[in-house]
Amino acid sequence: MTIKVGDKVPSATLMHMTEKGPAPVSSDDLFKGKKVVVFALPGAFTPTCSARHLPGYIEHAADFKGKGVADVVCLSVNDAFVMNAWSKDQNAAGKVTMVADGNGEFTKKMGLEMDASKFGMGLRSQRYAMVVDNGIVKKLEVEEPGAFKVSSADHMLGLV
Repeated sequence: MTIKVGDKVPSATLMHMTEKGPAPVSSDDLFKGKKVVVFALPGAFTPTCSARHLPGYIEHAADFKGKGVADVVCLSVNDAFVMNAWSKDQNAAGKVTMVADGNGEFTKKMGLEMDASKFGMGLRSQRYAMVVDNGIVKKLEVEEPGAFKVSSADHMLGLV
């Protein structure tokens, strides 16, 4: 079942890169006691994700903070090493928190997985964005297959 507005974000262990290497971070800790904008995408270094999706959130990171958003999180079914390399490539540090859902656990619990096997990519996340306040989904925008509009930073700025 797909998560919906008003639901609690599922508990899952995600990974992020620290100075000491990859480290687990629980979704509960990521969202506890604050407003967070999350955008999820099919994969790091993929064309739309690298050219438009992540860059939009980097560009508007200060705008989100100005609207009371404590953190902007990019989530993908990639590993922490790939997410860290992509963060460096896109100069995301200090603007967007890069989180890896390497096993797709969170994505599956959200009900927002997609099968990208025909592209040689296996299980991936659908493209979506959401506003989460203290662990509760307040806004959820899921893209139609192949689309990039409602999960964009520009669109989400109008929803926070």
